[in-house]
Amino acid sequence: MKEKSYDREAAVEYARTWAFKRNPAYLDFEKLGGDCTNYASQCLFAGSKTMNPAKTFGWYYYSASNRTPSWTGVRYLYNFLTNNKGVGPYASETDRNKVSPGDIVQLGRADGTFYHSPVIVAVTAEDIFVAAHSYDAYMRPLSSYTYDRARFLHIDGVRTW
Repeated sequence: MKEKSYDREAAVEYARTWAFKRNPAYLDFEKLGGDCTNYASQCLFAGSKTMNPAKTFGWYYYSASNRTPSWTGVRYLYNFLTNNKGVGPYASETDRNKVSPGDIVQLGRADGTFYHSPVIVAVTAEDIFVAAHSYDAYMRPLSSYTYDRARFLHIDGVRTW
């Protein structure tokens, strides 16, 4: 496998372009439990240009009926990104002071259940700004959300064949 860098600018540009509309290449999961992680995966794909085709533990979307749970499920995306040793993007959990545009933040409840996956599009000394589907947003301050916990996923790189 080869290593390549994650194109953060491409991920953020995709986030900006599709924040308030839907890319017709992907099913809109808004009425099927939410579209946030589907949108986050699309942004990640824009920045990585590489999917992981492994059936059970991979990360891909070929159609609404041919995709992995990690493409659309909050906890499954976390598990894929933090455990991926194969092709595709991979990440490490970090603190809020070490994130960059193109990274992911997942919001959760006090019980440890995480339910939302916004994409980080800007970072300043005052706040982190995100883009998201399921309550569509672009440049929304993270501080404007109500949540009990947050985990920050820094995309470390991308592996290809």
